[in-house]
Amino acid sequence: MSKYFLLLLILFTFSSCGVFNSFEKSPKREFRGVWIATVVNIDWPKNGNDNAEKQKLDYLKILDFYQQQNYNAVIVQVRAAGDALYQSEFAPWSRFLTGEEGKKPNWQEDNLAWMVLEAHKRGMEFHAWLNPYRATFDENFEVLSESHDYCTHPEWIVHYGKKNYYNPGLPEVREQFSKIITEIVTKYDIDAIHFDDYFYPYKIKDAVFDDSLAFNTHAQDNQSLDDWRRSNVDSLVRQVHQTIKSIKPWVQFGISPFGVWKNNSTDPKGSDTKAGQTTYEDLYADPLLWMKEGWIDYLAPQVYWSMDLPVASHKKIVDWWAKNNYNTKLYIGNGAYKVRNNSDQAWDDKRELPNQLKLARKTPEVSGNIMFSAKSLLNNNPDVTNYIRKNLYSKPALTPHSDKVSGEIDTVNITFKSQDAEYLSFEIIGEKKYQYALLYKSGRKVKPEYSIKKLIKKILIKEGSKIIRIPKENIDGNYFGLSFLDKYGRESKPIVLNLKEINQHDSKK
Repeated sequence: MSKYFLLLLILFTFSSCGVFNSFEKSPKREFRGVWIATVVNIDWPKNGNDNAEKQKLDYLKILDFYQQQNYNAVIVQVRAAGDALYQSEFAPWSRFLTGEEGKKPNWQEDNLAWMVLEAHKRGMEFHAWLNPYRATFDENFEVLSESHDYCTHPEWIVHYGKKNYYNPGLPEVREQFSKIITEIVTKYDIDAIHFDDYFYPYKIKDAVFDDSLAFNTHAQDNQSLDDWRRSNVDSLVRQVHQTIKSIKPWVQFGISPFGVWKNNSTDPKGSDTKAGQTTYEDLYADPLLWMKEGWIDYLAPQVYWSMDLPVASHKKIVDWWAKNNYNTKLYIGNGAYKVRNNSDQAWDDKRELPNQLKLARKTPEVSGNIMFSAKSLLNNNPDVTNYIRKNLYSKPALTPHSDKVSGEIDTVNITFKSQDAEYLSFEIIGEKKYQYALLYKSGRKVKPEYSIKKLIKKILIKEGSKIIRIPKENIDGNYFGLSFLDKYGRESKPIVLNLKEINQHDSKK
């Protein structure tokens, strides 16, 4: 055998094992989210008239399922149409939660605080999903509460198609929404504020969105209607970003726009697609500007088409967003609801959705995926779910840390406090606060970083507390590694602890 042939054989062997493959089977950090839609009870609650216990069980069923599948974030719709699924000074209780708009739910505790905590207990981020401009979901106006803005501020509302919308051109609307953001960011321990693709409404043939009075009043000289509308959305995004960061700078702001910015038929910078409507031209949203200006922490375009669909190829659109990303986390929104439920036969193949996840992972600019929506994989297509779990999400992953804050976390000093039959308890020394402790399998030596394969458990540290309780059942052997995550997702340098030394120390007390 020649040396040349032997070298080729070695290269082929290592390549087939993935050494030179950019695809990483178990990345340490990867966003794995799922949208939980509440509007018209798509995912949760199943019925607004269900009692609190039934609603809790249904919510925990969703969390537990996705935790078992190694997802690490839920994006929960808390404002669908001028209402709120939490106690709000600025909107009535949602009928999708209580069965009747404005009616208080029969929960004993603050329902949203409970929902956030339950997600955090499972090591999952909670992103509060709000729809800023949709005021009513239909023309069934008699179901609206007297405190709904449709009743109290009709001058804010524009009727279009069969829905009502807040007029984005009014400064009062933007100010009101800033108050809504202030309220939820202040009151709740959320990880992010999240908007979907509904800015100005999708266009309806022959229908007119009548904002002429606001345009004539507020537009700048020589500003076109289209540019003015985009500037209104830009102003909202900038103002929401500033509001969030002024209260809790670690809370993220993410937006999930429609997947096509522009077709290249109208702009050579656009994607090679033939979308009927586009984010920039029809919804008056300019996510490229938001990224360039640093107004958002992540972008999650909704790329709900199959890999090779001629008019809008998933491959081409992901590639376009990857090439047009500006210092912003990029996640891909995937249409899990289409699996075996769409006229495009590509979705009948159980590998269609997994192949989209593989594409995202092989694209360096992409940091994860979000599934729409929760019930799509919870109740259907177990073969697809099992394939993803086995081949892509076999190990847990940490969510990406923020790039908007500099500096690393040094080693966290802790002191042993006590132990009982089930737990070891430690206390963090110092004033800095951390959200999670990470428990790793370890030898006696400290490693600069532990791989995700060594992660045993992500342990929530109670808000305002410095005590970490480590379940003894999760400690394998005498040595274990411990590190900490702060609110920005940054991980501290790990330390190694020896169970024998802890027990000796405890016995001398």
